[in-house]
Amino acid sequence: MRPVAYTRADTVETAVRTVGADPGARFIAGGTEVLNLIREGQDAPDRLVDVNALPLRYIEFDGNTLHIGALAKRVHDHPDVLEKFPALAQAGASAASPQVRNMATAAGNLLQRTRCGYYRDRRFPCNRREPGSGCAAIDGINRYNAIFGGSEHCIAVHPSDLAVALTALDAVVHTRSRGGARMIPLAELYRLPGDQPQAETVLAHGEMVTAINVPHKAFASRSHYLKVRDRASFAFALVSVAVAVHLQGDIVSDVRIVLGGVAPRPWRASAAESVLRGERFDDASRRAAGRAAVEGAVPRAHNGFKVTMVEHAVARALSEVEADHG
Repeated sequence: MRPVAYTRADTVETAVRTVGADPGARFIAGGTEVLNLIREGQDAPDRLVDVNALPLRYIEFDGNTLHIGALAKRVHDHPDVLEKFPALAQAGASAASPQVRNMATAAGNLLQRTRCGYYRDRRFPCNRREPGSGCAAIDGINRYNAIFGGSEHCIAVHPSDLAVALTALDAVVHTRSRGGARMIPLAELYRLPGDQPQAETVLAHGEMVTAINVPHKAFASRSHYLKVRDRASFAFALVSVAVAVHLQGDIVSDVRIVLGGVAPRPWRASAAESVLRGERFDDASRRAAGRAAVEGAVPRAHNGFKVTMVEHAVARALSEVEADHG
């Protein structure tokens, strides 16, 4: 095993300065992602910068915004999240396994690598692992792969459950780098693969997520997260759906529908939202939204079932909102 230097940062400034100055350095907090990649030979950092001492573990609701520190854990258990942001609570509770949820941080969950089975198997080419080598999934086993947003260079999907729910809730990510601070709408954090699938987010090297803010919009409390997977624990979504709906009477005045397990980033189903806005929130409109959600899908040899699954999952998630708040 090659040696890896270790630094324990006591301030955000120290952390971003240390990583930003060393192309081979990585942040580490819960370690549920970074350590696995190192063990499997997918990453080989020269230095790990431990950020666990930083004061970023808070979860606070001020009446208008939910403030989540990057190092917060088990966000789904917080009383304000359970009451006011149910989709976020449901997404967090469905992620990975209880053991992983005890260790994983909020920011770490969002920054999981976009990948499929071929990313971890060095017997096969993978453009995310080795740019220019090819994508084995396109003509290989692609049951778990994307039906939206892929390219000829990559059809992997992003695995985060939290990212799907937070995108539906219009969350904003706060970051810090040597160049200063910035705010990034979560919907703009992830890149589509195009011809450079190794570039997964808009973050620069050494740019650290410090917080996630979630506005308490009118639709936040009437939200739901549905995850369809092969087993009840420690499984990525085949399809997931986060929905948030604001009604005026029985008419949809605003809505968010975001899909997971089907694209390289949380996938906003804008066509499905358009079908619902201004319409009665009933079974017919919910089924119509499901049909609209699959517009533009490009299934592969082994994942065509995802098209039908998305259609039904969207209608079901919207029905669950009605059942929860009807």
